[in-house]
Amino acid sequence: MDNLKQKELVALQFHGKTSEYFGIWIVNILLSIITLGIYSAWAKVRAKRYFYGNTELNGHRFNYLATPIQILKGRIIAVIVFALYMFVSSAFPAIGAIFALVLFIASPYLICASLRFNSRMTSYQNVRFDFVGQYGQAFVNFIVLPIASLFTLYLALPWVLKRIDTFLVSNIRYGDKAFKTELSTSYYYKTSLIVAILFIAVFAVIYATGVLSLFASPSEATPMLFLSMAVLYILAFTLIHAIYIARIRNHIYQQTELDDICQFNSQVNAFHLVALQVTNLIALICTFGLALPWVNIRTTQFFITRTDVLVYENHADAIDSIKQNASALTEELSEVFDIDVALT
Repeated sequence: MDNLKQKELVALQFHGKTSEYFGIWIVNILLSIITLGIYSAWAKVRAKRYFYGNTELNGHRFNYLATPIQILKGRIIAVIVFALYMFVSSAFPAIGAIFALVLFIASPYLICASLRFNSRMTSYQNVRFDFVGQYGQAFVNFIVLPIASLFTLYLALPWVLKRIDTFLVSNIRYGDKAFKTELSTSYYYKTSLIVAILFIAVFAVIYATGVLSLFASPSEATPMLFLSMAVLYILAFTLIHAIYIARIRNHIYQQTELDDICQFNSQVNAFHLVALQVTNLIALICTFGLALPWVNIRTTQFFITRTDVLVYENHADAIDSIKQNASALTEELSEVFDIDVALT
């Protein structure tokens, strides 16, 4: 990254509170049920505006600009398309297979359009974000390369993941300013190697412990033993996943710059992330899901408080050049068909 004259290191702040968000969350659920889902568009906008509006950087807060009507129109069309797909798939399997293939080929477009909508509906200091990634690039990164990595026995997968993250970051815009990133292929391979070794070692130990327990006391092979092993597997997977997320997130942020505006830094600790995820899961189970607002608030707080921004002196130079022609349809289609790509 270029060594530009810097102003100061600014920490992101999140002012959201569980007590405030719980009220929004419970009302959203109740009204969505009463209106048979129609209010869910308003619920989505209210929730996003709460989280965006409580995220502060350098004395200014973010804004979510989408309207409930935009979301509702896109959601209605997306649900109709999904219902049509389910009907065709069950009534005419051959046509349904063609439908699924078309959707698969169109998924890179849906990803780009969804990212573009979400970006354009986000603003900071009256300047909106944008995503300029194109279908051809997305098709190569999300379809061609992952399939090609199969023929390398996934040895090329870390490189593919790096390309995907580079594609996502480098196509984000803030007004007329571009995000730039210089991700390291070797770092992705090192992280993948660490994760692979841990995966093999931890799961081998858990499996061996379970087998030895069965042979040592076959009469005591109760469901409790299998439940204990399942819990250990979940904890192990959580740990390994958290290590990957923490390392890659930190690397992406530390290697990313917003042209002439700022640089970023992330300091997520994998073990702290594991503690967060495990306690979140326990809280959700013990409260039958009622702890979800608390989980959302503390998770957002966790990542935001571990993110810093190095702001340059000319950070106010960005100009809003984004046209207001984004559609919510592709975002809703992406959600309905479970197509989701995002940076943490």
